[in-house]
Amino acid sequence: MKTPPIVTAQEWDAAHRDMLVREKEFTRARDELAAQRRRMPWTPVRADYEFDGPDGTVTLLDLFDGRRQLIVYRAFVEPGVDGWPEHGCVGCSLMADHIGNLAHLNARDTTLVYASRGSQADIARIKARMGWHIPWYTINTEPAAGQPFDVDFGVDQWHGTNAFIRDGDRVFRTYFINNRGDEAFVNTWSFLDMTALGRQENWEDSPEGYPQSAPYEWWDWHDEYGNTRPAATCH
Repeated sequence: MKTPPIVTAQEWDAAHRDMLVREKEFTRARDELAAQRRRMPWTPVRADYEFDGPDGTVTLLDLFDGRRQLIVYRAFVEPGVDGWPEHGCVGCSLMADHIGNLAHLNARDTTLVYASRGSQADIARIKARMGWHIPWYTINTEPAAGQPFDVDFGVDQWHGTNAFIRDGDRVFRTYFINNRGDEAFVNTWSFLDMTALGRQENWEDSPEGYPQSAPYEWWDWHDEYGNTRPAATCH
C-alpha cells in the first residue's frame, strides 16, 4: 500500500499540531450543534403507547421510570432479520454491545431503553447470550388506538433513536437521530477513526492501496467473529 510520508519525530510533532487545530474546530462545531439541539422546539406525543416488559404491559410514560428524560433506541431484534433466532440484527447488536453502565445517564435524570418487535422471551434469551443488561421492551404492534410506536416515530423500517422529555404526565418529543447519526453511540468507530487505517471501509477517502471492504460485510456478532459468513445488510 502507498503510505504517507515517513518523517522525523520533530516533523511528526509539527504535523500533529496542525491537525490539533482541525480537531479543536471540530469539537467547537460539535458543541454548537448540541447547543442548537437544546433549542429545538418540542412536540407533544401520546403517553399511552403500549409495550410489553419483563413485568407486564407498560406505557411510554412508564418507560421514563420516574425520570424527566427518556431515550428510546429502536433495535431490530425480532423475526425476519439476518441471524434470527440465534441473534438480532448485526448492526443493532453492535450498537447494544456499546451500552455501558446506565447509572451515569440516570444521574442526569435520563433513562435509556431499547425497543423491538421481538417477544420478551426472545429478547431475554438473546440478551443472556450476548451479555446485555439494557432495559428492553416489546413494541405493541396492535394498539387499541392509533399506530404502533415505531410507525409513528419513523423507526418501523430502520433503526433510530428518539429523545423525549416529560412535564408531569405530558410527554414531548425533542429530537430524533437515525442512519449515520447513530454512529455517535458506537465508540468502535471513534477508536478506528483515530488509527492510520481508519474503519477500512470502501466509502472512506484513504490513500491508495489501503485495506478496505464494504460496510456491514465485516460486521459480525461479537460471539461469531471468525465463525460465520460475512453479515448480510439488515435494519
